[in-house]
Amino acid sequence: MPIHTRAFARAGLIGNPSDGYFGKTISIILRNYSATVTLEESAQLTIVPDDCDRLQFAGLDDLTGTIERFGYYGGVRLIKAAIKRLHDYCRAKGVELSRRNFTIRYKTDVPVRVGLAGSSAIVTATMRALVEFYKVEIPKPLLPGLILSVELNELGIGAGLQDRVIQVYEGAVFMDFDKARMERDGHGQYESLDPKLLPPLFVAFHDTLAEGTEVTHNDLRARFNRNDPEVHAAIATWAGFAQESRDLILAGRGREIGPLMNANFDLRRKLIKISPGNIKLIETGRALGAATKFAGSGGAIIGLWDGDPERLKRLEAAYAAFGATLFLPAMQ
Repeated sequence: MPIHTRAFARAGLIGNPSDGYFGKTISIILRNYSATVTLEESAQLTIVPDDCDRLQFAGLDDLTGTIERFGYYGGVRLIKAAIKRLHDYCRAKGVELSRRNFTIRYKTDVPVRVGLAGSSAIVTATMRALVEFYKVEIPKPLLPGLILSVELNELGIGAGLQDRVIQVYEGAVFMDFDKARMERDGHGQYESLDPKLLPPLFVAFHDTLAEGTEVTHNDLRARFNRNDPEVHAAIATWAGFAQESRDLILAGRGREIGPLMNANFDLRRKLIKISPGNIKLIETGRALGAATKFAGSGGAIIGLWDGDPERLKRLEAAYAAFGATLFLPAMQ
């Protein structure tokens, strides 16, 4: 009987990109978009490529258009790496996997390379399918770390735990990646928040502003490892924003986190070069009274608005005017 699994897109509400550096974040799931995986037993182990993995094109325009949309890599490498990481994990734990083979295929409608965690959604859905197929028990707090290792260790893609934590736990989650806890337990402290306590939010993205997460994280990692005082101070500040936002949300004052969201991005802008198009994503919302910050590494933003339907209409029109898409996050 086929196994069907799914993992959703996500948006970092506050604190990112401190998640890869022992910081704190709040992230929300976006059920609006997802990656799905189907796995069923077969005679040989087969990975079925999706459209973005194809190697035949109608011509140069088709090839270059595909590269501009999806980059040079599709989902097959993610699936291959996930299979290998699970195999390595089980071998290290002394867990013997059955010799059964399978065919695995995936589909995704998560906007590509715009900071909504499309790659980790594919890996998360794949890992869920593999764990179910092989009947492997992995403690929930440890699963995000295994999923992260697929891209970070196997493929050398810079990233943090935030995406994988929210895709495993779903809903809305406050994450504390305290260094001592991480080193002791192998995971952070993850606290689910009631999505009903969150303020009115929207997400906007533009698929021509795509930028891989590694562009941000690889540079920050190098500076962090050099003990760059500006980077270390920023990480502490971002973590403080997340902690303060968590406290406000739990106190029923979620609408007050807007200035913290703005400050989160403004500090990021001081540290990292940001393209004019991405600045426009941020400033379009702010010009209409919304608080805005990156949802991930660029290409998508998350905004807080006052709940006025007329303001939402103006926001939708303003983003649509330059080809961006705005939607309200579905968290439950």
